[in-house]
Amino acid sequence: MIGSGEVEPHRAWINPVDAEPRGIKDGDGIYVFNDRGRLAIRAWVTERIMPGVISIFEGAWYDPDEEGIDRGGCVNVLTRDAYSEGGASALNTALVQASKA
Repeated sequence: MIGSGEVEPHRAWINPVDAEPRGIKDGDGIYVFNDRGRLAIRAWVTERIMPGVISIFEGAWYDPDEEGIDRGGCVNVLTRDAYSEGGASALNTALVQASKA
């Protein structure tokens, strides 16, 4: 499903408050998605992220399957390809949903 990562496992940080109603436990495979795309990644259920927020660090390689689900955990499938008015990339946040894979 997801590469293990050489230095730190590539995973989605999710608070227990958000994970529990979705049936997500630490280490589970999850889908993170919105109207732009869907990716598969392992969950890290932790109180180190505030409720209502999922954090996925950049740097994963895009690896879509035959259904178009990115199995590499690349957050670029969830963000807009747009620039700020100052000309910088504006890829820091996106509204998403999560579900157990």
